[in-house]
Amino acid sequence: MKILKLLGIFVLLGIIVGGFFAYRYYGMYFEKNVPSKLKSDLVQIPTGSTFEDLVKMLKEEEIIIDEANFRTAASYLNYTENIKAGQYKIEPNITSKRLVTILKTFGQTPVQFVIHNKRTLEQVAGHCGRYFEADSLEFLDAIMDEAFWAEHDYELETAMSAFIPNTYQIYWNTSPKAVLLRMIEEHDKFWDKENRRAKAEAMGYTPKEVYTLASIVETESQHKPERPRIAGVYINRLDRGIPLQADPSIVFALGDFSLKRILKKHLQVDSPYNTYKNAGLPPGPIYMSSISSIDAVLNYEEHDYLYFCAKPDFSRTHNFAKTLSAHNVNARNFHKWLNKRGVR
Repeated sequence: MKILKLLGIFVLLGIIVGGFFAYRYYGMYFEKNVPSKLKSDLVQIPTGSTFEDLVKMLKEEEIIIDEANFRTAASYLNYTENIKAGQYKIEPNITSKRLVTILKTFGQTPVQFVIHNKRTLEQVAGHCGRYFEADSLEFLDAIMDEAFWAEHDYELETAMSAFIPNTYQIYWNTSPKAVLLRMIEEHDKFWDKENRRAKAEAMGYTPKEVYTLASIVETESQHKPERPRIAGVYINRLDRGIPLQADPSIVFALGDFSLKRILKKHLQVDSPYNTYKNAGLPPGPIYMSSISSIDAVLNYEEHDYLYFCAKPDFSRTHNFAKTLSAHNVNARNFHKWLNKRGVR
């Protein structure tokens, strides 16, 4: 009789234990453990994360509902070691098994890295730090590494020309140096397209020099149809050995990007970027040039203009002149317009 009782107890315990594990595995396969509404459908797993780090992050970000359920799935699918760093796109309202499968076997979801409109390398570093795992200081260290740029035929002054404004797909945990290498690779692809490299060579300029001139054209006019004509003015001045006298280069030399008007005192700044004092191109770009401005230089308008001045209106377009006397008239009209509006 006692044997039968003991046997019954063991059977009951077996049923209970079996039921417990059956429930756990049922939950792993069939219970939804990711909320139907997520703060973000992207999970970013930092480099060097342990399984415990991952669980903590998933809980804090409210990506999993039941921690035990997730741990069961991870253990069953051998996902408690060798956690893969990166960014992964997940789905709402899925099971723990599905979530683990995504994190373990699916490829990373790349970052849509959009870059444009930067004035300095420091600004570029800050921008990169908002897209990738590495922070802005890590990117700044990489970007300001003169030895790195020299290895790839750049100087620190020309490093900005490696950045062709566009949208790029890059993995979130890509190192800063690897991101820069990708930019250099994309730069080379860009110049190999549409005969750009050949056009630059025919003009007698390198791609870096074209980019530098394009950065000035970029900052001179936001009116894209006008850019080839402005580029033509600068080409004419370069061909004749006349200083470019580009006001945006003075702003860059001073480092004061809030300036609305360039005065005579500003023209005295001692800098290789002062295109009033120095003939030829400055040492490097003064802005991250757009593709539009690069192509405007490569396809510049041929004409006899040597001067241009903003029109005294809000059109953001320019009057062009072939002689200094005609230009002075345009300049006086524009300065009167500025004075009337109190622009100092």
